[in-house]
Amino acid sequence: MGLLSEGSPLSWDETRDLAEHVRREGIKQFINIYHSLKNRTGDGLKWGDEVEYMLVHFDEQRKRATLSLRAHEILPVLMEKEIKDPANVMSLWRPEYAGYMIEGTPGKPYGGLLAHVNIVEANMRARREEVEALLQEGESLLTLTSFPRLGCGVFTKPETFPNVKDGASRSLFIPDEVIYSGHPRFKTLTRNIRMRRGEKVAINVPVFRDDNTQSPFKEDLKSLGDDGSSESAALPDHVYMDAMAFGMGCSCLQLTFQASNMDEARILYDQLTPLCPILLALSAASPIHHGVLTDTDCRWNVISGSVDDRTREERGLDPLKNNHFVIPKSRYGSVDSYLSPLGDKYNDIPVLHDKDVFNELNAAGVDELLAQHIAHLFIRDTVSLFSEKVHQTPNDTDHFENIQSTNWQSMRFKPPPPNSTIGWRVEFRPCELQITEFENAATVIFVVLVTRVILSYRLNLLIPISKVDENMQKAQKRSAVREEVFWFRKKILPPEKEQNHEITETEDEYGAMTINQIINGKVGSFPGLVPLVKNYLSSMDVDADTFCSIQQYLNLIQKRASGELLTTASWIRQFVRQHPSYRQDSIINDEINYDLLKEIRRIQDGVNPCPELLGHSLESKTKHDIPTSIEKGMTTLQAKAEAGKKTLIRQRKVTKEDL
Repeated sequence: MGLLSEGSPLSWDETRDLAEHVRREGIKQFINIYHSLKNRTGDGLKWGDEVEYMLVHFDEQRKRATLSLRAHEILPVLMEKEIKDPANVMSLWRPEYAGYMIEGTPGKPYGGLLAHVNIVEANMRARREEVEALLQEGESLLTLTSFPRLGCGVFTKPETFPNVKDGASRSLFIPDEVIYSGHPRFKTLTRNIRMRRGEKVAINVPVFRDDNTQSPFKEDLKSLGDDGSSESAALPDHVYMDAMAFGMGCSCLQLTFQASNMDEARILYDQLTPLCPILLALSAASPIHHGVLTDTDCRWNVISGSVDDRTREERGLDPLKNNHFVIPKSRYGSVDSYLSPLGDKYNDIPVLHDKDVFNELNAAGVDELLAQHIAHLFIRDTVSLFSEKVHQTPNDTDHFENIQSTNWQSMRFKPPPPNSTIGWRVEFRPCELQITEFENAATVIFVVLVTRVILSYRLNLLIPISKVDENMQKAQKRSAVREEVFWFRKKILPPEKEQNHEITETEDEYGAMTINQIINGKVGSFPGLVPLVKNYLSSMDVDADTFCSIQQYLNLIQKRASGELLTTASWIRQFVRQHPSYRQDSIINDEINYDLLKEIRRIQDGVNPCPELLGHSLESKTKHDIPTSIEKGMTTLQAKAEAGKKTLIRQRKVTKEDL
């Protein structure tokens, strides 16, 4: 979830009064990072995934599934291994927003050898087993994007109840106890986002209209103690939610890549940006929110609304008086601009940014595209500040990270931490969680291999940023993989590899494609991302087990894209509509919720095969370790890389500190 500073959280009034101080000092810190590390080069590929798990309790007697709020008990035990021996742990564990969530990552980043992709699924399984060893009777660890009955009556264990008058969110539905209690950041963010906005957050998602769905569809909010504010914010025929937990209480699958240098990181950031909506649609897994079947398949707009701290002025509802900008998006949204020179001409939407910050960055030697990006992030205020972190030096980074880590965009550009071995990175953030490790590993490995193809083949996936925004909204629609078309670039190979590359106008460079065409190709007109990955692999030395696993993963991606297999969202929707107690009214009762999550648990554990979701073959050859012979090869490559760095230092192209 980003920066987790330790200390005593300030009140909102204190935080607000220090917002300009944080912004000013954060820019100084970025300038220092930039000049210290802009020439850093020669870093090898390192990458890793983040999985956010949910703790679910099954009451077998009452046939109810609730969220177990025991993350604060389990996490310290999980983190003991890292504290004792950080260099030799298989998994790293961190808190997430909710008390039922736990974030797990591999103990060490994976490297540049193809054999590393064969470790991912085994590591994910090991993570699950590590947590499951600490669970109590009735508890399960599930990879759910959204808990179907979040905010519906009593939905937690132990039982908790909303505090409408004095709670951090003042939600009609979500108790404060749902927020993770082991770190003050999460409750502080909840309170301060609400207070900065001047009212509760308001999330409205269109309801799925079934045969017996109430018309107009609207919940009785007065009976829950509403003072009228929720009633006025709730839209008819929409599922209304009023708290940060509805969004940040969703789970996701994220990927971080280390690039060889800053320029490569900017290229990856740009080239992956048009893929964000495509992977969002392919991984769609959350058609149910707040106990209601919705007309969307993804979490994205729910989270966006859950942290929307814009005031009425910033949302364009009142004239600007106390604020500086009318801001088009929540601080959780899709990327607003490309960062590489190649991407500049596709920045077809004016990028709202702080001109004073831009001028300061530009005067300090930061190029215009990167200065614009940072100045865009810094239109936001800090929404969480700790007393011990107020006064820092330009060599610190907490003020910069404070703003950076609360701009939750579909891609994140990450400078190296000072005095570390970590290089320039990008974070890929759109993917939803799948039920099994096999599916999550397939998603991760597909994206990893696409990054290798992008860099090796010099692919150009860029389209106007406005079209990426359009795609992000299309990607969330019901059955988007099968029913929507997306803007995508027609000619993605370098000109010398294209048969016809006489394209002069930007409008001629992209067109509408199905996800099937984007992933699997269209004969005579578009190569397809998976065929390009397979072509890349054919030129590589891949061991038999890794090759077998990759083929299985790519097969899943291809069949999901073609519609032969269901997305997780479509499978969940189908399960609900076929359930004997479903009344075609869009409502998910306790019985449906229990049976759905039980079936998910059985699929996850391999008890039920579920061919409509997974196909028939899940026999990957995943391992916990790469073969010894390949490790020796990796050592040789690392030695060559180190020799290359020493050569650069001798030639005075970079300093030792840069490396």
